[in-house]
Amino acid sequence: MVTFFISLAILVVGYFVYGTFVEKVFGADPNRTTPAITMEDGVDYVPMHPARIFLIQFLNIAGLGPIFGAIAGALWGPVAFLWIVFGTLLAGAVHDYFSGMLSVRHNGASISEVVGIYLGPTMKQIMRGFSVVLLLLVGVVFVLGPAKLLATISPLSVSVWVIAIFIYYFAATMLPIDQLIGRIYPVFGAALLFMAVGIAGALTIGGYPMPELTLANLHPKNLPIWPLMFITIACGAISGFHATQSPMMARCITNEKQGRGAFYGAMVAEGIVALIWAAAGMTFYNGTAGLAGALGNGGPGAVVHTVCTSLLGGVGGVLAMVGVIACPITSGDTAFRSARLTIADFLNKSQATIPSRLAIAVPCFVIGAVLCNVDFAIIWRYFAWTNQTLAMFVLWAAAVYMVEKGKLHWIASLPATFMTAVSVTYILQAPEGLKLATSISYPAGIAAALAAFAFFMVRSKRVEENEEEEEVEEAA
Repeated sequence: MVTFFISLAILVVGYFVYGTFVEKVFGADPNRTTPAITMEDGVDYVPMHPARIFLIQFLNIAGLGPIFGAIAGALWGPVAFLWIVFGTLLAGAVHDYFSGMLSVRHNGASISEVVGIYLGPTMKQIMRGFSVVLLLLVGVVFVLGPAKLLATISPLSVSVWVIAIFIYYFAATMLPIDQLIGRIYPVFGAALLFMAVGIAGALTIGGYPMPELTLANLHPKNLPIWPLMFITIACGAISGFHATQSPMMARCITNEKQGRGAFYGAMVAEGIVALIWAAAGMTFYNGTAGLAGALGNGGPGAVVHTVCTSLLGGVGGVLAMVGVIACPITSGDTAFRSARLTIADFLNKSQATIPSRLAIAVPCFVIGAVLCNVDFAIIWRYFAWTNQTLAMFVLWAAAVYMVEKGKLHWIASLPATFMTAVSVTYILQAPEGLKLATSISYPAGIAAALAAFAFFMVRSKRVEENEEEEEVEEAA
């Protein structure tokens, strides 16, 4: 239990200490007018209260990610705590802060446009396609999953629920952000936090023996920690999907100082949720072997339901329903909305009118409906990797931004290098990748990360030299 509470304390203290440091280095300016004010359109650019922005952002990026991912990651044992804590503070929250604040600095631009500004036009085109495909896949998967669960507890068929969820998604995509998402998200976000706090409290009060830190690999199948655990626990430590969500709230904050709470803070809150569920998975089932058995018998959804109802009773059952059904729906709707905004940005098409929104939203939903008939068993196995690869690109873009502004780039370049090693190593050795032996994938992944860092440093040196030459010319 000591390890759990120390980890929790580090996350909380880290928000105030390292989060403040990141904000200071970035240079958040309270006197700078934000896009929510300068570009207010009553649809996507809508000034909102900081508390609502935090809860909306939290639910946008969370959903089931910090629950299911953390439960699966708990199979490696308490070593998962280290990745959740330090991955959140040093990588994930930094990634989310920059993806949000760079969007603020560029009129609420989607992440593909932001990355293109700093990594070049070729990367912009790659990111545009990459982001839209990723968002549509997320949206569709979060239609089918909840629909199947709802069909098991109601007389309605999966098809009927799919149609009902699509109707809701369409409304959430089309309506002004403060009319639907802005009203229901804070409720579900608070419920998700309440569920996590309740679980932590029940484990503590109930005297459950939480595992203490060990670096040993406790995975029942002895799957390697590196890089599989770092890919499995995505949303609970760092997730590229967050970068597609941050621009939505970047269009709603009214002061740059709100960015630390909205972006860095929401990621820390997600890390806390992941920490609690990782601890619950290991503790409730008396170790990783018991957790593996539970996952094999019903999957993470069954684990969530069993833990909630056992520890929290009837209230827990309701919260479990919210977590397993409502939370993925609230990720799916913003996925489609983000896809609309991303497409609108690269088409340079205003979204202030209903016809302009329909022109983009309708094709997205038509594609989504078609994709519902495709077997995602193979395709979705790539999601975890593409998710972390997207995060890698965003961090490199943030590092370039810092260099161009003459600021401390290490807060972004070091996690970018680490995530490069994770992403490259994984795709080289994964079953859905090149299936190479670890004797090849490990050194190749590290070499790729070092090469990327070396290229970045060379480019940074050139930028600094050009700036010095410009200063000399201006002085002359």
